[in-house]
Amino acid sequence: MWERIEPLLPVVERRYRYPGRRRLDQRKVLCGILFVLYTGIRWEFLPQELGFGSGMTCWRRLRDWNEAGVWQRLHELLLAELRAGDVLDLSRASVDGSHLRALKGGNATGRSPVDRGKTGSKHHVIVDAHGIPLAATVTGGNRNDVTQLLPLIEAVPPIRGKRGRPRRRPDVLYADRGYDHDIYRRQVRELGIRPVIARRGTDHGSGLGKNRWVVEAAFALLHWFRRLRIRWEVRADIHQAFLTLGCAIICWRRLKTSF
Repeated sequence: MWERIEPLLPVVERRYRYPGRRRLDQRKVLCGILFVLYTGIRWEFLPQELGFGSGMTCWRRLRDWNEAGVWQRLHELLLAELRAGDVLDLSRASVDGSHLRALKGGNATGRSPVDRGKTGSKHHVIVDAHGIPLAATVTGGNRNDVTQLLPLIEAVPPIRGKRGRPRRRPDVLYADRGYDHDIYRRQVRELGIRPVIARRGTDHGSGLGKNRWVVEAAFALLHWFRRLRIRWEVRADIHQAFLTLGCAIICWRRLKTSF
């Protein structure tokens, strides 16, 4: 994966006069960021004896690389490789949201209705037919899932990998009862997508679970990263950086196991 990340990293020229301390190797810093993502350890407790550098250095690089669009471009690159290998299936997609606690508050948080009103956030994810994350966003825990349906669809990047125009829209979109609003069905159809959404007030067992289970599996993979189980970041952009990086790692794993 480093071979794909390295060309995306911004180049920082060292000053000729007063160059200061030499910057830590990019790859070592990336390993420190991944160590925090996997273990959930606090930045200040990052073990320097492993060569990662200080936690503050890793935090700054995570911020700078996120502002430079590195994680988003990495995700798009891996999606294109998956599509080129016929692993990505956009014949249908599934969406859902998942609550998590935000113990330090910050922006994009709110009183969670499923956690006794405690401060929390929500992950919103859209996946393809195989559960590969196409896009993921962070909002406050008090936001209704359906309000993020269209922004989530718009967040899917143009996916290249084959001749012709890049693909951005699935053919069919599956969602649970939380997305049952006719106005949003109409708006999804206007985007050229056929919505298949369970109706509220009907008995459970609609049969959509045989297609929707992949989004639940994607949440399980994302929350396997300890840093994504609980939101510790006050800044939403830092948590979004971790979330996008987690999506890219899932794509990378699928790419490795498919070829």
